[in-house]
Amino acid sequence: MSDTLDLGEAKRTAATFAISQAFVGACAPIAISIGGLAGHYLLGADKTFATLPVTGYNVGVALGALPAAMLMRAIGRRYGFSTGALISSVGGALAALALIQHNFWFFVVALAVLGVGGSFVQQYRFAAADAAPAIFKPKAISWVLGGGVFAAIIGPQAVIFTKDMLQPVSFAGAFISVVALGIIGAGILMTLRTLPVPVEDANAPSGAERPMLEIISQPRFLIAFVCAVTTYALMSFVMTGAPLAMISCGHSLNDATLGISWHVMAMFAPSFFTGRLIVRFGKEKIVATGLILLIGCAIVALSGLALWQFWFALILLGVGWNFGFIGATAMLTDTYRPSEKNKIQGVHDFALFTTVAIASFASGATLNAYGWDMLNWIVLPVCALCLLVLLGQAFVVRRNS
Repeated sequence: MSDTLDLGEAKRTAATFAISQAFVGACAPIAISIGGLAGHYLLGADKTFATLPVTGYNVGVALGALPAAMLMRAIGRRYGFSTGALISSVGGALAALALIQHNFWFFVVALAVLGVGGSFVQQYRFAAADAAPAIFKPKAISWVLGGGVFAAIIGPQAVIFTKDMLQPVSFAGAFISVVALGIIGAGILMTLRTLPVPVEDANAPSGAERPMLEIISQPRFLIAFVCAVTTYALMSFVMTGAPLAMISCGHSLNDATLGISWHVMAMFAPSFFTGRLIVRFGKEKIVATGLILLIGCAIVALSGLALWQFWFALILLGVGWNFGFIGATAMLTDTYRPSEKNKIQGVHDFALFTTVAIASFASGATLNAYGWDMLNWIVLPVCALCLLVLLGQAFVVRRNS
């Protein structure tokens, strides 16, 4: 797909989304790094539901996906994305209030509101790709996710420096910082220029808008979707349980927070060159590499409980997510027409984050019942199955050619 924007304008748009990702995207590591710990703090003796606030965040992302797409279709991406950033601010204010009131279920709802704001962030990559010529699309996605490197620094550092700001109420100060991050992001997003409607080129899928069933029944769409969901859900499954596992093994809160910081940085740092790797080696190979790295994460995590093993496993988890998810996203953009982008992106993210929400809840229940090792054993067969699907597709393509 190409559009009426030139390459320079496409780069400006991608850079704007990347800068906003650094600030609004920092809300996610804040919610994830201390959501489970704050839930643990708010609960009584039974800690089974400690990760439910993180699940609430992911549910909010899932529920917000379709309304976010419809809102931006109605009022434009500049105002739609700015609104999403301000919703994140509201979620942060509500979360701080819930902690002050020591109300667990209010806190879960507050993180769900924060997740709705996060659903807009998840569509930055699509917006950047839609505003770019075909040759720049993978790099545009990588640029946007590259902004997450700074989110990985800003979010956890905000936790470390502000978590005790409202003592004796633990963690509330960190969510006050979310309010500021959302407002800054809204200001950045208001600098977006109105994006022209993309037009199709000779190499893009062409024609009138197709029924949803016809689009999602394409083999390439299904494979891209399965790989994206698997990569993201497994990442959430392991990441959500990691801070609680580190605390239970005697590591400090700052160690757990820094572990998430390394993880989030590893999620986004490769984005500066992932697009080039996709162009050089192909989308499927990069997705397969990501799945192999997730397997490596599980192996390291199963090897011991020292702090370096937790951190190294989380780094591998982040890089594996980056390769797998960016590769699968790039595959997905090959399967729909410009006229179909809003509904496909919304449905994709709704299904994706519904699965991620289930994974985050299952993480807490699995960790509480079976321990840290079981979380990592589950990763191995799921990744192996996805690798078989990718190999099957490669075999079919080679046979047909």
